[in-house]
Parts: sequence; C-alpha cells; structure tokens
Amino acid sequence: MTAAQKLSRFTPTEYFEWEAQQEMRYEYIDGEVFAMAGGTLPHADIALNLASMLRGHLRGRCKVRNSDAKVGITEDGPFTYPDVSVTCDDRDRAAQQFSRYPCLIIEVLFPTTEAYDRGGKFALYRRLESLQEYVLVGSETKTVEVFRRNQQGGWEFIPFGEDDEVVLNSVGITVAIGQIYEDVVFA
Repeated sequence: MTAAQKLSRFTPTEYFEWEAQQEMRYEYIDGEVFAMAGGTLPHADIALNLASMLRGHLRGRCKVRNSDAKVGITEDGPFTYPDVSVTCDDRDRAAQQFSRYPCLIIEVLFPTTEAYDRGGKFALYRRLESLQEYVLVGSETKTVEVFRRNQQGGWEFIPFGEDDEVVLNSVGITVAIGQIYEDVVFA
C-alpha cells in the first residue's frame, strides 16, 4: 500500500542502501520512493491466511513471500511490496533483495490504495513475463478477483464470490473463499 509521502530521487543502489536504514518500508518507482501505508487487522489476517495456505501447498517447490519481500519489475526497478508473492523460479531461490520472477502476486485491497492496486500497480506487474496470475482480495467483503494470463498473453478476469472456490492455476491449488477469510472479523 503506497502512501503519498514522496522523498528525493534515488538510483536503485541508493534506494536499497537508504531503505535498509529506515523503520518503514518504501516502494521505488522511477527514482522516487513512496512510504507504505499501514493496514488493518482484517487485511493482515487475510494475507496471513493466504500465505500460510500457499506455503503449506508449495513447501519445497516454490518460495512464498509476504509483504516484507520486494518484487522487482526489472533489475533496476520499480520495486513493490505485494501482500503475497510466489516464485517457483530457481533464479529467485537465493535472492537477497527482491524476487524477479513471480508466477503469482496477491494484493489484499485497502480502500485508500485499491485504485492503485487495480490500475498502476497491475500495469507494472503485467510487465513481468513470469507472472501468470494477479489476485485481488477484498478486505471489507468476501470477494476474490483473479486476473489470469491466457495463451495469447492477454489477461482474463475471473470473479469469485462468498460461496465459491478460488482456482489458482499458477500454483495448482483450489481454495474455498471461507478458508481465505477464516477468523477474519470485519468492522
């Protein structure tokens, strides 16, 4: 989640050095850094449920990373912090600063950043040739939207509602919406 606070321009190297000294996390886009906004407890619970399910399913085959792990669109950025990312690419196994080849990215929607997650951030993620699915998960309602890359390279939209099972082809798992929202208390 990106907040409006902007600081001066950085090279990628300066960004990594500077951010390592900060208490907050910052996304890096076109030389500028943007402070990450805090989330809600439902947001955190949903992201943890998803990461836990994926980790259990993919243990030993893929890396499942939470919102503390960056994804690099290129080696020089932009660098973002998705809520959950999965990479099954060997080139990411020993990565120290960011993943570069995720097959699945999940963002838990937050009212103040939803437009960015749907628009600008998705535009960045579509540049990742490895990305097969981009998932948007509601944090105020039980909804899941999957954007899946088809064989022609286009993106298909698949919405899921409260009683559905979500199919994630990129990692070979089907999850009931109820599992995603287990123990989540909405305001």
